[in-house]
Amino acid sequence: MQTVVCMRWGDRFPVDYVNRLFRGVMRNVARPTRFIVFTDDPFGLDEGVEARAIPPIKLPETGLGGSPWRKLALWSPQIGLEGDVLFLDLDVVVVGGLDPFFDYEPGKLAIVRDWNAGETGNSSVMRFPAGGAPHLVARFEADPLEKRRLHSNEQVYLCRESGLPLAFWPREWAPGFKAMMLPRFPFNLIANVTLPEEARVVVFTGHPRPHEALRGEWPARGWKKIYKRVRSVAWLESHWR
Repeated sequence: MQTVVCMRWGDRFPVDYVNRLFRGVMRNVARPTRFIVFTDDPFGLDEGVEARAIPPIKLPETGLGGSPWRKLALWSPQIGLEGDVLFLDLDVVVVGGLDPFFDYEPGKLAIVRDWNAGETGNSSVMRFPAGGAPHLVARFEADPLEKRRLHSNEQVYLCRESGLPLAFWPREWAPGFKAMMLPRFPFNLIANVTLPEEARVVVFTGHPRPHEALRGEWPARGWKKIYKRVRSVAWLESHWR
């Protein structure tokens, strides 16, 4: 049984994002697969989505409470999972087969190579051995603000301090929507975003989110509206549903 997990807390993403991700996963696996969401609100989930409480993690009352640092809870000794687990951020879109993510470099921390920082990982698509680095939580809880000072975000922290062997996905498997696919200005004003043939998971970071890209919208302020533009992305109708 393959295990795919995601996390949702607060109101940054509606429950619809969990359901669309679940459907995308199940359309793109050939092996038996379970889908788990760690969440503080299970209301509105599709049948077949397994909801679990987010493992407890002590976050400062100010500064990090709503940030991606909460994703460190995945490394909690109380995670209640075994074997290799595939984690997907809510704002990714599954567009191809996921089974190879479980076969690639088994036992390692497999992660997207960050498009802007060569040897750092992006945890939007991450496979990890459950329970493989519980010290990440303990060290963070001992001095969270110091960890934040030393590491710009949780994915940098886990890459540097997990102690696990690190593997980067093949570049074509998890392309960044803005970093790799969106035509550069001014071509983004007239050219469509095409889907690479070998893509399996498209990673959206910040805006536009999938629902915005589908509509051809990109929230921006001031003069940034001039170049932060995207044409309606037609292939999302098939894959983000």
